Amino acid sequence: MVALFWELLSKVSIIIVISYLFSNTRVFSKTLNSETFHFKEKILMSIYFGIIGIIGTYSGIPYMGAIVNNRVIGVVIGGLIGGPLVGILSGLIAGGHRFLMDIGGFTAFSCGLSTLVEGLVAGLLSHAFYKSDIKVPFAFVVGLVTEFLQMVIIILTARPLADAFALVEIIAFPMIVINSVGIAIIVAIIENIKRQNDAQAAFRAQMALKIANKTLPFLSKGLTVEAAEKTTRIIHEVAKVDAIAITDTERILAHYGASSDHHLTNDPIHTSLTREVIQTGTYKIALDKADIGCDQSHCTLQAAVIAPLKVNNQTIGTLKFYNAKKADIRQVDLELVLGLASLFSTQLELSKLENQTKLLAMTELKALQAQINPHFLFNALNTINSLVRIDPDNARRQLVNLADYFRHNLTLMEEEVTLEKELNQVKSYLEIEKARYQDNLEIEFQISANLNLKVPPIIVQPLVENSIKHGIFSSREKGKIIILFKEDGENLVIEVTDNGIGMRKDTIEKLLTDTYSRSSVGIINTHKRLKTIYGENRGLRIFSKPYEGTTVRIEIPIGDQAHV
Repeated sequence: MVALFWELLSKVSIIIVISYLFSNTRVFSKTLNSETFHFKEKILMSIYFGIIGIIGTYSGIPYMGAIVNNRVIGVVIGGLIGGPLVGILSGLIAGGHRFLMDIGGFTAFSCGLSTLVEGLVAGLLSHAFYKSDIKVPFAFVVGLVTEFLQMVIIILTARPLADAFALVEIIAFPMIVINSVGIAIIVAIIENIKRQNDAQAAFRAQMALKIANKTLPFLSKGLTVEAAEKTTRIIHEVAKVDAIAITDTERILAHYGASSDHHLTNDPIHTSLTREVIQTGTYKIALDKADIGCDQSHCTLQAAVIAPLKVNNQTIGTLKFYNAKKADIRQVDLELVLGLASLFSTQLELSKLENQTKLLAMTELKALQAQINPHFLFNALNTINSLVRIDPDNARRQLVNLADYFRHNLTLMEEEVTLEKELNQVKSYLEIEKARYQDNLEIEFQISANLNLKVPPIIVQPLVENSIKHGIFSSREKGKIIILFKEDGENLVIEVTDNGIGMRKDTIEKLLTDTYSRSSVGIINTHKRLKTIYGENRGLRIFSKPYEGTTVRIEIPIGDQAHV
């Protein structure tokens, strides 16, 4: 028995070495990384572990008309890792081979049946195996249980019974112990590979986030030559690959590293593989120079992985990692370029949305100007005309105010203006309106905010105009408007309050929709612009009751501006 024990131990080392070598292959490593196994993966795992079982049979030791073997190792591990389906199928492959090939005398059927049962039992224990925090001891115990079951099945089914008892008496201890140890060792190897995969994944994620963090300021401006050049240099520095390139759909935006002598900025795309990625929208791997398809014969690039950059599911360019040596692309390079391509695509998509938001805000602002300027200009000129003869000095002052007002309107081309500029525009507007209404209009400013804070242009004047036209002008009493700028925590608060005729709640609700009135386009436009820029909860807030006046409130997040 002692000699049998040591000989079986030497045989199990063969299974362990084969399992270790295969477990380090890309296919098996990728399979182990999966959160769940698809049907195809389970079939492949069943075949693999079934073959391990067959190897265990052929490496067995003939003894008393039977074979002392390690067949159970592959089958049990298959069941533990892949579940009942893999356990049963690998058991059928290894056990069926044992029975059909008839290479073990009177135990052929017993060993075939026991192999199937062991695979099934291991598969049923798979869920508990994955939940266990001590997988290696768990696997060792499963090995003990399943090998004990094999001995029981041999006694129950092998004949003559006396020979079955005699065989089990000799082989039980070495097979139960050695095979259980073998199962535990291979599970330990697999767990170590999974830990290495997790560590590599964490490293790749850290590298990708580091690159994304450094490139965000550039790619946020879109897929430009400048952004591509800075991005390729950052990736080359962090990822240490031979060459990095970024293209749009027609030309090379940047190429940094090997073969940069002919892969030049703004050159047409040289490689056929890149054009294929742009057409198909799927990544491609090139393992030699011919696969890359560069049209320059002296190109030194030998291997590549090329991933599409997409916005709204449309390919707008590519990200490419190149190897200057003829070699297989490493899995870490493949996963890094795919991860970066996904992050860059997201950045570019957000950049496009941001630009669209700015364009929308600008369009709405121009529409507001088109509505305000002719109306205001007509009234202002009438007022100035009436003052020319009776109060020339005042008429000249109002002409200056009118010029200042329209000069401030040139800030339409700016995304933001200082609060001081916005205030000056409102003052210019109000000076003209006060000349028009004379003593019937009183203005009070309550300013406690930092006037260097930045705000969107022309957000206060429409509120003031609305107060005059729809609040005070409709009232028979003297009109008063209070304009307030103050800082409240992380927000700049702007309020325009009047003592006009006020509004009902349903009127307020209608006022902030596109369907209320063409005369309220200034309020509607300002409301929409604020929501577009700062979010849905950042529009106008209106507080009013009939005959009690109205307050319109704006809250703008200022963040770091508070420290300007």
